[in-house]
Amino acid sequence: MSKYDELGLKVGFEFHQQLDTEHKLFCNCPTKLSEKDTPDYTLTRYLHPTKSELGEVDQAALEEARLSKQYRYHGYQENTCLIECDEEPPQPMNIEALETCMEVSLLLNARIVDQVHTMRKIVIDGSNTTGFQRTSMIATQGKIETDEGEIGIDGISLEEESCRKIEGDIGDIEIVYSLDRLGIPLIEIGSEPDIKTPSQGRKFAEKIGEILRSTQKVKRGIGTIRQDINISIEEGSRIELKGAQELELIETYIEKEVERQTKLIEIKKQLQERGVKEKQLNGEIKDVTHLFTDTDSGIIKSALQNGVVLAQKLKGFKGLVGKEIQEDRRLGTELSDRAKKAGGVGGIFHTDELPKYGITPEEVEKLKKELNAEPDDCIVIIADKPNKAKEAHKAVTERARQATKGVPEETRKPLPNGGSEYMRPLPGSARMYPETDIPPVNIKTKKIKEIKQNLPELISEKIERLKKEYNINREMARNIIKNQKTSLFEETAQKNIPDTIIVRTLTGTLQELESEGYNTNKITKKHFKQTFQLLENQEISKEVIPDILKTITKNPELTAEQAVQKTGKTTIDTEQARKTIQEIANQKEEFIQERGMGALGPLMGIVMQKLDKRIDGETASEILKEEIQQKL
Repeated sequence: MSKYDELGLKVGFEFHQQLDTEHKLFCNCPTKLSEKDTPDYTLTRYLHPTKSELGEVDQAALEEARLSKQYRYHGYQENTCLIECDEEPPQPMNIEALETCMEVSLLLNARIVDQVHTMRKIVIDGSNTTGFQRTSMIATQGKIETDEGEIGIDGISLEEESCRKIEGDIGDIEIVYSLDRLGIPLIEIGSEPDIKTPSQGRKFAEKIGEILRSTQKVKRGIGTIRQDINISIEEGSRIELKGAQELELIETYIEKEVERQTKLIEIKKQLQERGVKEKQLNGEIKDVTHLFTDTDSGIIKSALQNGVVLAQKLKGFKGLVGKEIQEDRRLGTELSDRAKKAGGVGGIFHTDELPKYGITPEEVEKLKKELNAEPDDCIVIIADKPNKAKEAHKAVTERARQATKGVPEETRKPLPNGGSEYMRPLPGSARMYPETDIPPVNIKTKKIKEIKQNLPELISEKIERLKKEYNINREMARNIIKNQKTSLFEETAQKNIPDTIIVRTLTGTLQELESEGYNTNKITKKHFKQTFQLLENQEISKEVIPDILKTITKNPELTAEQAVQKTGKTTIDTEQARKTIQEIANQKEEFIQERGMGALGPLMGIVMQKLDKRIDGETASEILKEEIQQKL
């Protein structure tokens, strides 16, 4: 039995992948992000929570509402409209997005619903102008096999993407969003909590990613796919790690959350041993500003210009607030996260870490005396404006009370080192209610059968087939698929030229051109076919291909043949090449005598430059080799 079995680890995923459709989910705006530095218009919103269909208010929404933030939105004429601004009702659901979602559902062995209903999910963090996100259940009861066991798929939904954040963070009064991303179709895939180890979690994520990419109907690039990871252990609680994007960090995220929950359980047990009860943490706050009137602490001095220093005693918490629960994070960091979120303060001080930050031992002793602290107590102080400091202290009290129970349920933000920090309470079912502006969509059995008959080949299967049929290695096959050039490769691979040249052109050469700043999107499938035909007809050498493609990116109206003429690099015959190579060999005879056949490499560079790459490199090498041998 592994340590994860002993701990009762359970992990589930929610994947959010943008679909590469022509239009957004509920309007006809394109799904391209704006590249403008300045918006065409802006608008401002203040968002408030509403009750669900059961008459309840979601706790996560309530916490966001208490922050009283202002949200400003940037709009652009080319990809936003009145629907994103919440000034016009949504249009009917995008059928292209729905059918892509159905295709993925079938690849996940899921059961597609008979009728699609759209719901509103309350979200008032400003990421949507309406205060809710539209979401529709498409399929349920799917499954995926991994080498560590079967993982169930609880549900597959079609949602609208949120706004793109431009400016703002915890503590800021105003947050700025861009409307260009709002409404892009998003597929959500939620698994059952069947994952039992970190490695199984990574393998599952890789498999889901493969299935999504296999459709060739999803967007690619940073930010187009995100994972929410739900993690719990038997004595802990479920937390949601929100928006994890780094696939290679998935195992680390899970491992570090297990570590965090284990340490929090240890803290709970230590508090129990000390006899600390939740009700003893009464949240009594005391103004201790007078103790720091002559302080050397720069942080407190700055805060006291228009603020106060407030303190509270955490009974029995000595040594525990400073206890490390993750790399570079302590229980005190958790308290600080809550304080920052609730009060917008810069952070907290606590006596487990003092004296420090300019706060002297004498000030610490005065502080303990002022609050009648006992040896096992810890004191938390916050220096800021009175209202902000009070709200922050309330959050500290609440988090300290939760420590007596163990691990609180919450949504957390992933950090670059694999750790996490607090975002908000874990949302519940109270945030859902029906969408009344969008009619239901009936799913016909005929359409399901049609999609099922045309399911795409999975990437792993395609790699094996390309290897077998075209005698290329795994890496070449993977690169062809990664660059979405499979169909073009298969159409041109029948030509009388080595497949490796085609692979190299469609992958490596294009990447090199892009890194040099060339817009390779201007090179069409027709251009590639024409170029390979010229190569097959021996009208160009393979070395000239990059120059042809560069010319086409600048003049996309040209054919490949016209691009060759423009570069002036049509193939020369072997005798012309031999004459040029002989001249070079004669000029470098002394060098050849000195280096022998070792002169071949250095002279090849001179030869290809002189011939302007108008002859195949292998042919030039053979001729040069003959000329060198004749002189030895």
